[in-house]
Amino acid sequence: MTAYIIRRLLLIIPTLLGIMALTFVIIQFAPGGPVEQVIAQLTGTDVDASTRVGGGNQGDFGGANPSTQTGDTSQLNSKYRGAQGLDPEFIKEIEKQFGFDKPPLERFFLMIWNYARFDFGDSYFQDRAVVDLILEKLPVSISLGLWVTLLSYGISIPLGIRKAISDGSKFDLWTSAIIIVGYAIPGFLLAVLLIVLFASDNFMNIFPLRGLVSENFEEMSWFEKIGDYFWHLTLPLIAMSVSAFATTTFLTKNSFLDEIKKQYVTTARAKGLSEQRVLYGHVFRNAMLIIIAGFPAAILSVFFTGSILIETIFSLDGLGQLSFRAIFQRDYPIVFATLYIFSLMGLVVNLLSDLTYSIVDPRIDFESREV
Repeated sequence: MTAYIIRRLLLIIPTLLGIMALTFVIIQFAPGGPVEQVIAQLTGTDVDASTRVGGGNQGDFGGANPSTQTGDTSQLNSKYRGAQGLDPEFIKEIEKQFGFDKPPLERFFLMIWNYARFDFGDSYFQDRAVVDLILEKLPVSISLGLWVTLLSYGISIPLGIRKAISDGSKFDLWTSAIIIVGYAIPGFLLAVLLIVLFASDNFMNIFPLRGLVSENFEEMSWFEKIGDYFWHLTLPLIAMSVSAFATTTFLTKNSFLDEIKKQYVTTARAKGLSEQRVLYGHVFRNAMLIIIAGFPAAILSVFFTGSILIETIFSLDGLGQLSFRAIFQRDYPIVFATLYIFSLMGLVVNLLSDLTYSIVDPRIDFESREV
């Protein structure tokens, strides 16, 4: 197993390089980059656009006047939309601020070298270190992802097993109906409904509308902090969890039903083993393999993609919102840093998933497999 783990860890390096390289190449051809963003603001209504580059000091551009055009501008300004009429020296200073004065290949390898040391640089438009921004937003995403995953798997797996045991019964039929209805309701629509019912003056104003904790959180006792934390999380977790139950529940049920019909289960029962021993001593290990296989994708989707709308509706400022805004602002340090972190986490979670396979079923031997 040790050799397999080492091979998988080494495989992370070229995989990450491939992901980052492909994204970097695509970004090179994407219009509306950070230089064009600043130019659009300078030539539009945002009079403070120049303060978003170089810490707000016009001298950082070498004292160039953005509204004065000197020299031959046709070649330089033709690279950017709306650059006509701007001083090419000023545009060069903007490129230097964003690092676009270097060739693409040099910029890519410099980025990879920095990311290997977890140095993600500073945001283009927020004048803060990317690491600080990510750490600031991380508690929201971890809170949503962790509890939704625990709720989803903690309820869906026992429910799926119970439905498999009582397949075709009234319990199986009415729980299936409830789960299907819950799955059919979009998470964002359920979130709005929950706010109307439980967080507004129209019905019951029980839960807060925004934030992960209250403003006086630091003044609370530990017991009060825990209660306040879950008080704020209740509605977002319900909105995200309801639709998550369906897939895992039915997958667990069908997996157990498939295993229960196999010959080794009949043999185990013929030997006089109790139903509990058959289900949890034999069937469980085999049936859970397919559930474990989907765990990495499930946890990553909940952590980083499924929470964007929920974060918006409940005013929770997490990684989903940070990444979403960065893409529209062309804030490449945040875009690439979050991509790097998410990809790295995904690869590590996949490795942990394989290791969990061997724990659930020791008969699986990854050592003899080719990576």
